[in-house]
Amino acid sequence: MSTTPRMSTIRFRRLALSVVFVAAMADAGSGLAQQNSTEGLRLVAPETGPEIRAQLTPRQYTTLSSEIAGRIDKINTKLGDHFKKGDNLIAFDCVIQRAQVARAQAVAVQAEKTYGINQRLLALKSIGQLELDVSAAEVQKSKADLASANAVASKCSIDAPFNGVTVEQRAREFQYASPGQPLLDILDDRSLEVELIAPSRWLSWLQPGYVFAIHIDETGKDYRARITRIGGRVDPVSQSIKVVAEITDEAPELIAGMSGRAMITAPH
Repeated sequence: MSTTPRMSTIRFRRLALSVVFVAAMADAGSGLAQQNSTEGLRLVAPETGPEIRAQLTPRQYTTLSSEIAGRIDKINTKLGDHFKKGDNLIAFDCVIQRAQVARAQAVAVQAEKTYGINQRLLALKSIGQLELDVSAAEVQKSKADLASANAVASKCSIDAPFNGVTVEQRAREFQYASPGQPLLDILDDRSLEVELIAPSRWLSWLQPGYVFAIHIDETGKDYRARITRIGGRVDPVSQSIKVVAEITDEAPELIAGMSGRAMITAPH
């Protein structure tokens, strides 16, 4: 009589374990299906309308360097200062260079006067043609020396090559600079471009003039952009290509270095 309840208990436990196992397998299958579904979305997303990272870059930017050896007298711009094309940014101590220009000017005046006198002497048959030709050559030589001195003196100041802003100051006033030493990093903050990397398979329809939207993270706003240039080489490893665009909206709040998401949708 005691065997029957014991067998019932064993059967009940086996049945409970079977139910738990079936439930666990169902949950695992559901999780796997959900994972496959998510992976499928990730694969499909780039084809339907991906969000590609993009960055704002200046169209014009450069590092101003010293072209002569000398002491820096004045730096007329600081980090974040705006300037206009032609504004003086850096001035050097050029006492020696200005003295060389004055000397070259004096030599040039002397050579021209000598040549004028020799012309009159040749008319009087007092000198020969050779002396006149030598004095004429001295005039040309003095003019070349003067031009060279002026060229060196022109390097005593560095003017802004375009409208822009100073982004880094690499030297200080009264510091001695050597030729080729970087002094200032500047860029044009009003002429910005959008750089992004697009899949190379888009080349069949992504062409200059294509309009798309870009969301800038720093401002939290969307802007219209138009593709202006497409790179001339495809990266064979990533199968991607560099694309350059321009912001078509008026956006004075944008500055170089900002980034965001370019939302480009393939045509159907």
